Amino acid sequence: MHRILLAFFFVIFVFSSSVSAREEVLVFAASSMTTALSEIVEVYQRKTGNKVTVSYASSSALARQLAYGAPADIYISANEKWMDYSVEQGVIEENTVMPWLENQLVFISGKDVRTLPALDDKTLIEVIGKSRLAISDPGHVPAGIYAKESLETMGLWGSVKNKLALSNSVRATMALVERGEAPLGIVYFSDAKASSRVKVTAKIPDSAHSPIVFPKALTKGASKNAEQFFRFMDSDVATKIVASNGFVVMQMKKEQ
Repeated sequence: MHRILLAFFFVIFVFSSSVSAREEVLVFAASSMTTALSEIVEVYQRKTGNKVTVSYASSSALARQLAYGAPADIYISANEKWMDYSVEQGVIEENTVMPWLENQLVFISGKDVRTLPALDDKTLIEVIGKSRLAISDPGHVPAGIYAKESLETMGLWGSVKNKLALSNSVRATMALVERGEAPLGIVYFSDAKASSRVKVTAKIPDSAHSPIVFPKALTKGASKNAEQFFRFMDSDVATKIVASNGFVVMQMKKEQ
């Protein structure tokens, strides 16, 4: 009887905690959204008084957490593949999925590294030297997938594939360059803009990789507050914030 009562109170406690937590909006967002989305959240909370919490990580890690039952309200992925995966897992309201932002891929370096005069094998190897090229893991992280695709398209993959410093997110990749642990890295343009410790040494042609699209969606069972914040992300003020952080808003692009 004692065990039954303990189990009963435990279930009540978990249910109450879950309901309380759901009053706050929980967003799962790709780590490359950190700077822009944090600004949007700050403005939204100031305007509405509603609380929004964001968990930043690689798109793949977040998608898997959702599939395992994590109670997030909104998911923002750095590519469409992991959004499709989340839809297939039955955790996303499919009719809310929308392509939101686009991004660009760039080479970055520390402030003391010269701008790359050319994107060829000789130049890359010369700059990398005995060190490594920092990229996100191309096995599952979108920025790494795009980076590998670009290097292959440009005929550079064979020269650098054994000289890579892999990380589990694009912000972790940038940190390797910021700390001087890698002389060069490949990140999104928006990430490069967010750091005063790196500079863009070369832009990778859009034709070298698949379109870099950041879709967003509501999860199944998302709260009313989540729907309100989801709409706010398309507001004029939010659009200005993401644009100032180096993203291209896809709706604006269509209207131009």
